[in-house]
Order: sequence, then C-alpha cells, then structure tokens
Amino acid sequence: MLIQPRAETPIASPPSPQGAAHEKVYRALRTQIMHGELPPGQALTLRGIGKSFGVSMTPAREAVRRLAAEGAVTLSVSGRVSTPELSAERMEELAALRALLEPELAARALPRAHMALIDRMQTIQTGIGHAIQAGDAVGYIRANLEFHRALYLRAQAPAILAMAETVWLQLGPTMRKLYGRLNRTAAPQHHAMILAALKAGDEPALRLAVRMDVTQGLRYLAT
Repeated sequence: MLIQPRAETPIASPPSPQGAAHEKVYRALRTQIMHGELPPGQALTLRGIGKSFGVSMTPAREAVRRLAAEGAVTLSVSGRVSTPELSAERMEELAALRALLEPELAARALPRAHMALIDRMQTIQTGIGHAIQAGDAVGYIRANLEFHRALYLRAQAPAILAMAETVWLQLGPTMRKLYGRLNRTAAPQHHAMILAALKAGDEPALRLAVRMDVTQGLRYLAT
C-alpha cells in the first residue's frame, strides 16, 4: 500500500516590520485625533509623521490612508493632509448620528449595567471634574469618551459601537474647539442624569439623558 506523505501544517509568517509600523502609527494617530490632541485644520506631513514615530514614509502613508477612509483626516489631490474642519451642516449631521446610535447602545447596555459598572462610571465622572478644574482639554475629552465607552461596551453590540467610535474620531478636533468655547467649570450635568437612570433601571430617562448629553454642545457650536 502506498502511503501518502502527511501534509505539513503551514507556518504562519510573522507580520512584516512595515505592517507592524503602519499599525503602530495608525493606532497612535487615531487616538490623538479622537482625543482632540490635534486642532481642526492641523496640517500634517508624511515626513513629519514618520519622524514623530520613527518610521519611514511608507507606513506613515498607509496609516494616513486608513484614517482618511474613516474621515479622521482629509487628504487632498495634492497630497496635503489635515485634520477636518467641520461645517455647521456636518456637525449637525454627526450630532444626529450620535443621537441615533448612542441612546440605542445605552438602552442595550441597561440590562447588564450592574453596580460595579455604575461605580466605575462615577469614578470616571470624578476624573472628568478633575480634568476640568485643571483646564486639561485632552484629559476631559479622553475621560468623557471613557465614560460613554464603559457603558456602551455592556451593550454587546460591536457593530453599533464601531460606528459610534468612527463618529467620535471625526469629531475629535472639533470637540477640542468646543471645550474651549463652553468654559466648563463642572462635570457635565447630563452624566449625573445618566447615572441616576442606570441606578433606577429607567430606559426612557436613560435614552433622553444620553441624547441630550451627546448633542447639546455640538448643536451649540453649529449655531
């Protein structure tokens, strides 16, 4: 009997250095933009990005292409890269998207919003207050998104959350601009309403509080 040689299991090749570098740049730039570390209209260059992250222009270019596809940066025909400057109409559109997506995420999370989660969100809320007192715009935006993400992860709706995060990404530089205009001296009042609705298990109140929280400032900026 002829014995067939056993096929060898292919060994997965490790990621290329260029691929790993591209992912590193993409993740870091994405975080910076989402947290408002770059203002609207901030010009970027591939050479400058590469120098900042210690990579060649190829991974910098690939990272920028991914971010442009998500609306996090604009990429002109001439190759000019910049963070988006949103028109009033665009801000209104993104506010409407937040008003659709985030109350739904919160409502889906409500049945799994145990006290440990609520306590964690309360701790984040305290951190938001500290960032405001320190005049730390980036810290405020980061903690504010963390407050919402902590709740939305409980929704177990990754596709909806991914869409919401894309909206946050496009809004990051504008949120930095909004923070400067609002002159906050205390943590957002709607966060207290969100926490109260979670404790009470009140879905209509939760939807309303989230909708007001995510749209009020943006609509103020758009007017």
